[in-house]
Amino acid sequence: MVVTFDTETLNGLCSEDQLELLDAIDHLRLQGIDHYISLPQIIVCGDQSSGKSSVLEAISGIPFPIKSNLCTCFPTELVLRRAPDTGVSVSIIPDGSVLGKKSKKKRAAQTFHEELEGFEGFPDLIEKAKTVMGISMLGKAFSKDRLRVEIAGPDRPHLTIIDMPGLIHSETKSQSAEDVKLVGEVVKDYMAQPRSVILAVVSAKNDFANQVVLSYAREVDGRGSRTMGVITKPDTLVSGSGSEALYISLAKNKEVNFDLGWHVLKNLDSETQKGSSLLSRRNSEEAQFFSEGAWEELPSSMLGINELRKKLSNVLLRQIALELPSLIREIELKLDSSNEELKRLGEPRLTLDEQRVRLLQISQDFQSLVERSLSGTYNDKFFEDAETSQGYNQRIRAVIQNENGSFASKLLKEGHQRQILSAEANEDSGGTQQFVTRDAFLKHVQTMMQRTRGRELPGTSSSMVVADLFLQQSSPWERIAHGHVVKAWEAAKNFIELVITHVADTSIGGSLLDRVCQPALNELLKRAKTKADELLDSYRRVHPITYNPDYSKAVRKISTSQKDEFSRIISDFFGVATLQGSQYLDSRYYNLTTLLDELSEPTKPDIESLAASEALDGMLAYYDIALKRFIDSIATEVIEQKILGALSDILSPVAVFKMSPELVEVIAGESRQSRTKRKKLTKKIDILQQGSDTCKRFVVSKLNGKD
Repeated sequence: MVVTFDTETLNGLCSEDQLELLDAIDHLRLQGIDHYISLPQIIVCGDQSSGKSSVLEAISGIPFPIKSNLCTCFPTELVLRRAPDTGVSVSIIPDGSVLGKKSKKKRAAQTFHEELEGFEGFPDLIEKAKTVMGISMLGKAFSKDRLRVEIAGPDRPHLTIIDMPGLIHSETKSQSAEDVKLVGEVVKDYMAQPRSVILAVVSAKNDFANQVVLSYAREVDGRGSRTMGVITKPDTLVSGSGSEALYISLAKNKEVNFDLGWHVLKNLDSETQKGSSLLSRRNSEEAQFFSEGAWEELPSSMLGINELRKKLSNVLLRQIALELPSLIREIELKLDSSNEELKRLGEPRLTLDEQRVRLLQISQDFQSLVERSLSGTYNDKFFEDAETSQGYNQRIRAVIQNENGSFASKLLKEGHQRQILSAEANEDSGGTQQFVTRDAFLKHVQTMMQRTRGRELPGTSSSMVVADLFLQQSSPWERIAHGHVVKAWEAAKNFIELVITHVADTSIGGSLLDRVCQPALNELLKRAKTKADELLDSYRRVHPITYNPDYSKAVRKISTSQKDEFSRIISDFFGVATLQGSQYLDSRYYNLTTLLDELSEPTKPDIESLAASEALDGMLAYYDIALKRFIDSIATEVIEQKILGALSDILSPVAVFKMSPELVEVIAGESRQSRTKRKKLTKKIDILQQGSDTCKRFVVSKLNGKD
């Protein structure tokens, strides 16, 4: 709902409308909404003994218990309403910082409510309220509780203001350093509220530059847009003195500029005037004072209590009208956020059935998101921007696909212990790999044949030599495969944590991760490692077996590779494109094919070397076949079946149904913290909803119906 006010609308409000507008805000304050949202209000602030309480008394027209050696000990909310009958009602609104806490003191404060038909017993009533708030001469000197004083009468203006404790400059015997700090914090907190109009009371008895209230006002309202200054005790200034001239300049907004300007009051001395005479004489004496001397040059609208009452009523009414639209919006925003926060807590879970139902709801959401991500269907609001780290980790299928690809590349590049180099390259070692020439590799094979010789005839190799060579060549597989399994598992673990965090509130989610998901994930890792070891053992513990037709092709390819290398060297040396046919070189023809054949034949026939070459070629051909098979087996039988395939079952409805009552209660039973949070949120929502209804009722009934 969008609400706007203009000057014409505001001026068009009749006295009854104005009263209802003020009452609507007071009702919000009574509902406790000011614990969460700043309300339009006028707050009276000033240094200790600046005359604040005398200002409050003059505005209200009732005798507050004022003495020069005492000060205001608590915020006082003064509600003035014009009514045919005179009456006073006093109540206590407990401090918002203890909202929700149950204590004997708070219950006493909440239930305190006294009414008077006249003003005679009012001072005693104030003392009684101080006792309820725990304020005493020997005990606590100040309270954050707010005293609410409602005053009705035929000559009262429609006005609500809040009087703050006086700001203390330094500690004394009766006011500790803690009191100084407490009062400063309370006053500054009220002043800082963006919808508060600050009535800064400055005593002419002291240099205004040294009065703390002005520095506070400049700090919280730098532009002075919501501050009005009030000068008290002008009668203490020497007539015609420089001090009087300076304060008159201040009243003219020349020294400290406030958008709402300045006002001057002359109150009576509480030490020399007693009882009702304090109020019966003040107005006439004030008028007499301002009619003489230098103060006469100021406009009458800036002088005296009657003008201040009118000014404050208009300022408050305009402030409320100005802030009401944004107030309604803020209430709605906080109401929405509070409802969303309460929704995240889920339904109250007091019984076992309620707790199990909540877990079943979570399990259904969990399975849905897991299966979507596994299938690569990323169309739920759970999936954030894929370019972000979290958005990528939420897409488990994409993560695993990339991890499998990295695993395959790593195994192809680093999976073999020995890498054969070209004939002219130098042997070297890089990490766990050895880079060797074919001749060096053949020497190693011959050594293996000699050390593992069985009953085979000279010039032949045992099949076990091929198995031993393969076992050596594939030795890096275990390290690389286990590393890949752990990486894939960690990605799955991270994904599960993101899903649980999304589908469950903090308390349930933490318990699910600790008591259900983490143990299940640990078991998945254990099974995946076991399966990876089984696959490795099928190559390490069993002699090489393959019926793949590509094996024979690979053997032939390897056996011809050396001849191809010689062919390349001859072609490069003579600068010919092919060795076929006769080549005309240096004035004669040569058959380079014959040269190639002769170079390819061993210079000294060695049956042991031939056997070693055959064993090496066989092992390398089998290695290529086994490597491709192993890569696919790890991806499908380990990662897919043992990790990804079991993720949705970690928290399935069946798993929830099988949980013991004790486990269900531990996971889904509401903790004390959750119950407390739910209670506070429920109370906050109730207050905000009441506030929203109050604002809407006023707007609909009083503004939308006007032409």
